[in-house]
Amino acid sequence: MSRQYQGAARAATSSRRTHLAPLALAIQLAFGGALAAALPGVALAQATGAQQAQYDIPAGPLAESLNRFAQQAGVAIVLDAQKVQGLRSPGLKGSYGVEDGFNALLRDSQFVIGKTSSGYLLLAKPAQRSTSAAAGGTQPEQTLAAVNVSSTLLADELPRAYAGGQVARGGQLGILGSTSIMDAPFNLTSYTAELVANRQASTVAAVLLNDPSVRFTTSEGHIYENFSIRGFEINGEDLAFNGLYGVAPSGHAPTEFLERVEVLKGPGALLGGMSPQGAVGGIINLIPKRATDKPLFRLTTDYTSRGQYGVHADVGQRFGESNRWGIRVNGAYRDGKVGVKDQEKERILASVALDYRGPQLTASIDAYSDRENIDNGSSWMASFPATGVIAPPKTGTNLLRGIYGKLKNDAIMARVSYEFNDQVSAYASLGKLKYEYSGYVNGTRAAIKNTAGDYTANTYHQRGSTDNTSGEVGVRGRFTTGSIRHQAVASITSLDIDTGRANPAFSATFNSNIYNPTLPALAADPGPAPRTNEATLRSFAFADTLSFAEDKVLLTLGARRQQVKTEAFHAVTGARTSAYDKKATTPAVGIVVKPWSPSVSLYANMIEGLSQGGTVTDEKAKNYGEVFAPFRSKQVEAGVKWDLGEITNTFSVFQIKRPSMIKNVATNTYSVDGEQRNRGAEWNLFGQINPSLRLLGGAAYTSSKLTRAASANLDGKTPYGIPKWKANLGADWDVPGVRGLSLNGRMIYTSSQFVNNANTQKIDSWTRFDLGARFVTRVMEKELQLRANVENVANKSYWAGSFNDNFVTQGAGRIYKLSASVDF
Repeated sequence: MSRQYQGAARAATSSRRTHLAPLALAIQLAFGGALAAALPGVALAQATGAQQAQYDIPAGPLAESLNRFAQQAGVAIVLDAQKVQGLRSPGLKGSYGVEDGFNALLRDSQFVIGKTSSGYLLLAKPAQRSTSAAAGGTQPEQTLAAVNVSSTLLADELPRAYAGGQVARGGQLGILGSTSIMDAPFNLTSYTAELVANRQASTVAAVLLNDPSVRFTTSEGHIYENFSIRGFEINGEDLAFNGLYGVAPSGHAPTEFLERVEVLKGPGALLGGMSPQGAVGGIINLIPKRATDKPLFRLTTDYTSRGQYGVHADVGQRFGESNRWGIRVNGAYRDGKVGVKDQEKERILASVALDYRGPQLTASIDAYSDRENIDNGSSWMASFPATGVIAPPKTGTNLLRGIYGKLKNDAIMARVSYEFNDQVSAYASLGKLKYEYSGYVNGTRAAIKNTAGDYTANTYHQRGSTDNTSGEVGVRGRFTTGSIRHQAVASITSLDIDTGRANPAFSATFNSNIYNPTLPALAADPGPAPRTNEATLRSFAFADTLSFAEDKVLLTLGARRQQVKTEAFHAVTGARTSAYDKKATTPAVGIVVKPWSPSVSLYANMIEGLSQGGTVTDEKAKNYGEVFAPFRSKQVEAGVKWDLGEITNTFSVFQIKRPSMIKNVATNTYSVDGEQRNRGAEWNLFGQINPSLRLLGGAAYTSSKLTRAASANLDGKTPYGIPKWKANLGADWDVPGVRGLSLNGRMIYTSSQFVNNANTQKIDSWTRFDLGARFVTRVMEKELQLRANVENVANKSYWAGSFNDNFVTQGAGRIYKLSASVDF
């Protein structure tokens, strides 16, 4: 008897009406003009129209595509798998009715959809029906026994948004491919473009303000964005772009060309390999936008308080047979005062995304160019005198008038995937990034000397560049052994990093005061940036996800063999000064159990992270110059996920141990026996209470200890910059009786934290409140969305957190954001 399927789930999402406009006009508007947000004398009409179901189903095996559509549409379908074996669907994107959607998926087959009293089933196209049916004879209703179908996503499928639209139902798990939240043995959150737009989050850091496990470790207005996840720092260079490390923009990662910002908490060496800087706290992956079946021409103008203006054009269209070809273009320009007082920032972004989605072949090319210039100031960091912590100055205080910085990012990435049949597929990615920087981009520090706020400082001028080439090749297989289904993957990755850096030029030491700053001394330009470092990261990985008991148990096993090779060169002579070539293997185990129903998942994992091993630089040590193998951080995590249909809760507990070098005073040697241990618990909440009230937030508890420190007097201390408690809660509410009007609010709380590893200084806890509103209406038959947000409503001045040992950052002051978006 042939295998039969039934798919059912609830889904109903709304889509905006968009209309095609010429691409050239969009680019011109993005870079050369601005749209008037209000038109005098034009009456505003309320947005009307019934909600339509929006679908995003990639090309793939026909049976899987039909079942995914049925799950999203909330209907049942019965089909004989043998009849469609080997057939493929071209995919589906856009708004469809149920029968139209089914038939669109079937358009290249010999079948059409039929409806029965119990659901839908496949029928032969009219030209192929039997003689009796063609003559008007009654065709008996077909009844097939139904069995449950796994909700496993296709490897490159973009999971649809969850109820409320603020997060997605899943995300990318590196070599494991696209995975639903309920099937992932990790804590995974994927923030949507809808949330980005409604919060007016122009950079990735602004998006991650919504996550209780993540904190921004550099200040608003600084030229770089760095993060902390589960108490471990993540450098801005450690972001991934569409699954590849080394291709994401450095500095501030803009959001205008992003569809999703995905966050996986904890180490992930198996999933994506070692990141450029060896971060172990988590993985931040940026997913670029793609053209949808509905043509799009959206123009947005915006204003940020202190005097920054911006314009953004987002244009997309599909074309060709079955809309297989797509292009999405984004252009954005901003300029004006933002950040600390009198600081100015200019940003220019241009991106293009081309993609092809065929029955077997999918391919894409993403290219972007990002320019960021800051002038006349920056946010800063402070260290305190031995007498203790002092109060921060008023918000927006600019200690560094006259400094500037410039960042340039140019990147291109290609990805291709081919389904040979229902069992075997292959994929490959290749990307390249050219990154350049110059100016006073680091070292913005003030060493406070007394309670009056007097400080000493230096500025230093830098120049440098990075050329990255990143690639991955992999093959996936789906097969069964007895009653066990397998999804196996083998992958090879490569990342080459060529770095050039000039020796920084330092200014003379100058004196000032944080409450009444004077003009700083400025360092001279250091000149050209010669080649200083080369790094090569190569790896091979294999993983297999085994499915037992009709997908009630999912077991993932895998390992990655990583090579880390680096060379350093003298800045003047070019001679090699040091070299490093080490290898390490990082295994992982993950399990998901659904003991009662698909709506409850119990999960656990043991996974490792990887960082470059240390080198003994103490000339007096017996093992001076010794180079250690890569440091392997180890995580153990367990949790539960509960999907109530419209609201999902996740709760997890974890432990991460990260090794480090430690000195044995008795033997005068260094070893890798040092260790930092972070233990914690996290609760995440997302979804909607009802169609009018959406929630997003959670809380995180972290207990961190230096269990074996480089200095004995630090043993048992809490590492700097790790608060025990963090909490976020955001709500978005449609106002009853006022069609198109929504209000939102957000609370962000961070408990007290130590400033230094010695635990002699601590900054207070802080709480920030944000408010916002948006209004959707129509002007001259075009949809208009007006948004207003206020961050740090109380304009509270506070020390936000620590970036380096003994240095703190100041939180941003009150910020107003206004925008108007029109769909042509």
